[in-house]
Amino acid sequence: MKQKRRITVYSHDPGFGSTLEIRLQSRAYQVLTHHKLAQILGFIYSDPPDLIIIDISSPNKEIKSLIQSLKSDIYFSAIPVIGLISASDPDQFPWDDYQLDDFVFLPIKYSELFIRIELSIRRIQRVFDNNPLTRLPGNTSVQNAIADAIGKPMGVCYLDINNFKPYNDTYGFTRGDEVLRMLGRLMSNAVKEAGGGFAGHIGGDDFVFIVPLERAETVCSTIIDNFTTIALDLFDDGDRDNGYYVALNRKGQQERFPLLSIAISIVPTDQAKIHHCGKVVEMAAELKIIAKKSGKSCYVLDKRKR
Repeated sequence: MKQKRRITVYSHDPGFGSTLEIRLQSRAYQVLTHHKLAQILGFIYSDPPDLIIIDISSPNKEIKSLIQSLKSDIYFSAIPVIGLISASDPDQFPWDDYQLDDFVFLPIKYSELFIRIELSIRRIQRVFDNNPLTRLPGNTSVQNAIADAIGKPMGVCYLDINNFKPYNDTYGFTRGDEVLRMLGRLMSNAVKEAGGGFAGHIGGDDFVFIVPLERAETVCSTIIDNFTTIALDLFDDGDRDNGYYVALNRKGQQERFPLLSIAISIVPTDQAKIHHCGKVVEMAAELKIIAKKSGKSCYVLDKRKR
């Protein structure tokens, strides 16, 4: 069954918002409507929709601030925002202040709105290679970000989950996907809180974040601390009490695996020997082997002579 597109709607007019919600639901969209700006950002952060529709018939600083917050965020900037604006004088609308992906004039022609919704979603899927599960930038964006960091005092940090495959096999893909989404948010939040940088999801349980080298270890420690706090909740009571879970290993034999932990390798990109992304990947793989040997969450920084 095709998953329903999820749309968040904001309108200061409850009557208009209710009508819009019903019309969208008639096209099989899953809709959540808000009438108070103070609520909407928190809901979007906790459960990101596929698209946002905002009534801007009366532009104000709060709406402007809401859109700017979304579009300046690593994690949420890819969500398309459609503005509903008055057709009375479009030349006077402050277009530069509102980072819209598309717009529809009021009063709404619903046939036009439905087309623009689908075009906005398809456009963003073409333009961005965001991972569909975590919504973080994908492999192409990761490679571009690494290339941009080479020669600068930055830390390219590769992160993955130790023994994630047996967990996925034992607890199921749904639980596994929850773990990946959670880790993606922990990582992107830690990067943002440390002053910003890049956060991406290569695929599976492989993630990358890039921050100034002087902040790399702090960000790694934050991610590890937060993941460790939450990790116990990822297991059933029995496995949590035991401190391990039983699953099939790669040979098809039952084995005890420790509870989930993460390994992070930090590659400084201001080293003279690094000229291309492939070298960064090679060095990260070497460091990750060392990190995984500890058997617990840790990071390893390349401190070899530069």
